[in-house]
Amino acid sequence: MTFAYFWMFIFLMAAGAPIVFALLISPTASLFVDGEQVFYKALLSRFYNGMDSFPLMAVPFFILAGELMNSAGITRSIVQFSQSLVGHVRGGLAQVNIVSSILFAGLSGSAVADTSALGKMLISSMEENGYSRKFAAAITAASSVIGPIIPPSGIMIIYAFIMNVSVSGLFAAGLVPGLMIAFGLMAVTSYLAKKRNYPIASRKATFSERTQAFKLSGPALMTPVILLGGILGGVFTPTEAAAVASAYALVVGLFILKTVKIKDLPSICAAAALQSGVILFLVGAALTFAWIITVSGMAEVIADSMFGLTDNILLLLLMLNIFLFFVGMFLDAGPAIMILGPVLAPIFLALGIDPLHFAIVMCVNVTVGLATPPMGLVLFVAASVSGEKVEAIAKEMLPFLAVEIGVIFLITYFPALSLTLPKLLGLAT
Repeated sequence: MTFAYFWMFIFLMAAGAPIVFALLISPTASLFVDGEQVFYKALLSRFYNGMDSFPLMAVPFFILAGELMNSAGITRSIVQFSQSLVGHVRGGLAQVNIVSSILFAGLSGSAVADTSALGKMLISSMEENGYSRKFAAAITAASSVIGPIIPPSGIMIIYAFIMNVSVSGLFAAGLVPGLMIAFGLMAVTSYLAKKRNYPIASRKATFSERTQAFKLSGPALMTPVILLGGILGGVFTPTEAAAVASAYALVVGLFILKTVKIKDLPSICAAAALQSGVILFLVGAALTFAWIITVSGMAEVIADSMFGLTDNILLLLLMLNIFLFFVGMFLDAGPAIMILGPVLAPIFLALGIDPLHFAIVMCVNVTVGLATPPMGLVLFVAASVSGEKVEAIAKEMLPFLAVEIGVIFLITYFPALSLTLPKLLGLAT
């Protein structure tokens, strides 16, 4: 079997074809060109089985939970609580943006949802308070990548399913890197705020005001506590946790906050179903593509090429990060994981890299890629919400991007940063 499918995939992507069709058309056409039509049945089987999976049920349930929470209007309460914590420091609204992203990560696990929801609330407010619109959009986009790193995370669920890694372990491994990125962004923001004399958002909140803000955001903040507590405590599986999250979000919206009405449910479910259908269809297509990569022997060719350059594990990890960073400029996080995970993971696992360590390095890498030009998805969302040009936002993001790249290299060369927590919880060896 030749590698014709790879060149067809590159051509289709360059021609602007949607990635899901590029993933499906290239192997199908390649088998026809190679006269290997006997594999068509296996191709269809891989496509169907890729979607027909119990662990993947977590994805639509988490999406539904996010839709319910967004419809319940919990974003404002999170922002108000964040402002009560850090609004009194110089550059307070920028710091509120970052803290809100940390809290929002436990609800949606989506960088795009974070950028859209927080951007609509904070970018205009930041501009009115003396920040440039491009800086406001940049900090919103930069902090949104925390969403898929701090659990729960949709891309981690997908990686765990494809590569047979513990979802719970991967969730635990993502917590420290996510917080490292957050604190790094806050440090850079503090420096820029003093240098550019950004304003203080509000006076320092009293203890009672913080308590009140905490109470108002309590239903939202309990979501990650329930989910992670249940998963890490062995009360329920990640798939069951997603269903619990949906049920909890429904109760909060209908009966506690009373901001979701029964008549709203059909449109909420329809939006969640549409997003879920797109993702599951993409998963099936990506697993089909991953299968043909395996049977064609491309992974072995790539491994031989890498080992032909060097057998130094430190240099190979450097090459991995550079490659994934470059891929992240053009490919969305989900497809990057589904296509490259089955190719790259076996190579580095054979070198003795811990499966959970490789998983978190790859997930953080492709997530940061969401905020890198020219094709970073959150950059386009931030540009849409703010009205600024992508180029202007990307330029303003450079200091924040440097922090995120620095964290990637730290967790790459110091595995204990991401593996200590899973080991303490008995989720890694």
